[in-house]
Amino acid sequence: MLQPLTTTTPASSCLASGGATHHEYFVKHCCFTRSQKTFRGSLHFSFDDQTYSRIGRVKTRCLHHQQHTVPSITSDISDGTCQEHNDVSKATLIWRAVKLPIYSVALVPLTVGGAAAYLQTGLFSARRYIVLLVSSVLIITWLNLSNDVYDFDTGADKNKKESVVNLVGSRSEPLIAAYLSIALGFIGLSWVSLDAGSMSSLILLTCAIFCGYAYQCPPFRLSYQGLGEPLCFAAFGPFATTAFYLLLGSTSGTIFLPWTRMVLSASLLVGLTTTLILFCSHFHQVEEDIAVGKMSPLVKMGTERGSMVVKGAVFTLYSFLFALGLFRTLPITCIILCALTLPIGKLVVNFVEENHEDKGKIFMAKYYCVRLHALFGAAMTAGLVSARILGKPVSI
Repeated sequence: MLQPLTTTTPASSCLASGGATHHEYFVKHCCFTRSQKTFRGSLHFSFDDQTYSRIGRVKTRCLHHQQHTVPSITSDISDGTCQEHNDVSKATLIWRAVKLPIYSVALVPLTVGGAAAYLQTGLFSARRYIVLLVSSVLIITWLNLSNDVYDFDTGADKNKKESVVNLVGSRSEPLIAAYLSIALGFIGLSWVSLDAGSMSSLILLTCAIFCGYAYQCPPFRLSYQGLGEPLCFAAFGPFATTAFYLLLGSTSGTIFLPWTRMVLSASLLVGLTTTLILFCSHFHQVEEDIAVGKMSPLVKMGTERGSMVVKGAVFTLYSFLFALGLFRTLPITCIILCALTLPIGKLVVNFVEENHEDKGKIFMAKYYCVRLHALFGAAMTAGLVSARILGKPVSI
């Protein structure tokens, strides 16, 4: 028990009352709960009535001192606990806004489709490939910019510091850049389609772009209804991958390249890995989605069940891969090389299972999925090309 303060000086009284008032401050404010691991069980004071009344009188003499001391202490504690979230550099925010790793979703469908065409025909047009790659990057740029703009409109990106709209401080400029990108991208896709004489490819690519529009843009905004993942699967899988296969395998002598089980199966695998990126991008923003009524799959099922979905999706990916090899739908070289990506698939599953409730860490889940997507696509491409070189037969 503290001794009565009858013999203390005003300065020492300030210190004593400061300790008590600090304790009261921490009890009444959230900073105490945020720092409970540090202070729990360490602040216990016991006063008799006389001591408490004297401390009350001394408080008035220390009010000015307390007003300057307590906020500084709590500010330091708050800054320490929130440093990871508040002290993000401008360069980091710009890097996140650019989303450069996400552009693998433009590269993988094109490259896998081109490899499938090479396996089928032995043909490859570097000129078409480059034009299609630039056009695809422009389409993805439109997707990213317009998504930021329309999420800003609904309030979903209100607290998202890496939002392009928040960084630029303007809504109109990113929107203009978005639609300029899609216009240029569509011109490039149309030119290659006309050069290849494949209007069916242009129709497939138009369907893929429409899926992207319906995903985020008014009046559809189907991502707010939890339909973003099916749209993503269709756009980057069967629509885009198959269209690129037809465009890169067509010549003036072979305008109608056959639709085979091989290319359709490869497109399903590409669609699955791409959709996994989108699904995992929701983990760190569940609260924000709930606030604006965006019913993403993770809002509906919760992060724990979502982690189980990720595990099931990765298991399905490799099970489907081995089944395709068993029925000789894909070359054995594809099966072997894609199987080598199993460690990164396991990494994705383990990371999501361990961190699905940690909003700070789970942010990285989508980037682990990007690695899986890129490596799996590269392995499939190498498998298809090597099958042609080695002359391995494949069922069509």
